[in-house]
Amino acid sequence: MNDLESIRAQLPESARDIRLNLGAMLGNDGLPELENDQKWGAALASAIAARNASLTRAIEALASQNTSAQVIEGARIAAAIMAMTNVYFRALHMADDAELSGLPAGLRMNGLSKHGLSQRDFELFGLAASAVKGCESCIGAHVSGARELGASVQALQAVIKLAAVLHAAATVLDAQPAAAVRAA
Repeated sequence: MNDLESIRAQLPESARDIRLNLGAMLGNDGLPELENDQKWGAALASAIAARNASLTRAIEALASQNTSAQVIEGARIAAAIMAMTNVYFRALHMADDAELSGLPAGLRMNGLSKHGLSQRDFELFGLAASAVKGCESCIGAHVSGARELGASVQALQAVIKLAAVLHAAATVLDAQPAAAVRAA
């Protein structure tokens, strides 16, 4: 059983739609709106952001079979930077304080420019992680950045759908009793 089928097998019948969406999106013909590297980088950034270790391992194993080590590392960088920036900028947005928002972040964010990928692809990976984490400001910034760099609205939607399905899979897997996950 391959990694994708292993994850799908762990999803209970109550998550049948998630199981079907995973198969459709991550199958060979899934998400034609995205280039191969974009699909696997966005999938890995989403899985990392969703914080389920078994899902992340499975997606990374699949990504390693379907894309380069550079794309995998870029997805990891995007997920790591977004883990920090999504919290910071979401908090600023929720605080709704102009003086606080006007302060410099003072956070190291070199990964935003030192990732070795096309900036458009990195924006898509950042969008995937930000969608999972729910940062309105970051989502808007990544949509704008990706659009300015030539990403189609269909590609943006595909990344958001992929993030939603991987987040749902992580949520369901996290809710499974440990014995059920080991048995699968």
